[in-house]
Amino acid sequence: MKLLIASDIHGSLSAARKVVQLIAIEQADYLVFLGDAMYHGPRNPLPDSYDPAGVAAILNTVASQVIATRGNCDSEVDQMLLDFTITADYQVIPLRNGKLFATHGHVFEPNNLPSSLTRGDIFASGHTHVPVLTVADNGVIVINPGSVSLPKENHPPTYAMVTDTEILIKTFDQKIYRELMR
Repeated sequence: MKLLIASDIHGSLSAARKVVQLIAIEQADYLVFLGDAMYHGPRNPLPDSYDPAGVAAILNTVASQVIATRGNCDSEVDQMLLDFTITADYQVIPLRNGKLFATHGHVFEPNNLPSSLTRGDIFASGHTHVPVLTVADNGVIVINPGSVSLPKENHPPTYAMVTDTEILIKTFDQKIYRELMR
């Protein structure tokens, strides 16, 4: 299985379009979206081509491929525009070699990992807009794909790819930004 993991679109239509294009380019089976789809929130500037309804429409074109979690800027009213569920605080995805725990990162986060995760499992969260790929002391792989629309700390827009053999954080032009072989 090939998973494209993205987070923090924050209403940017151009970022949403790029994510949908990347699903095809990367030949991903699923888009694991870690929340903050349509709204920018009070601490973020307006992103490029801000269009929350347009973001919903473009993401709906790949709704059957989306596994999503709710971010701190997502609300129940957003669900009215989406053809996939975005109200779950987390999703657990079975993998060949363990499981992937997907969440936004404002409840569970790298310093508050779920107790159900064991060595080799993957914890994926967004929220901070900063790409991370590391292994925690307990052997859990920690991924933050960064943000596709409002990256922080001078990082470019990034996303992650997870397969049975590797985990990559990549830039929009598909250049490897971080890499971990499994």
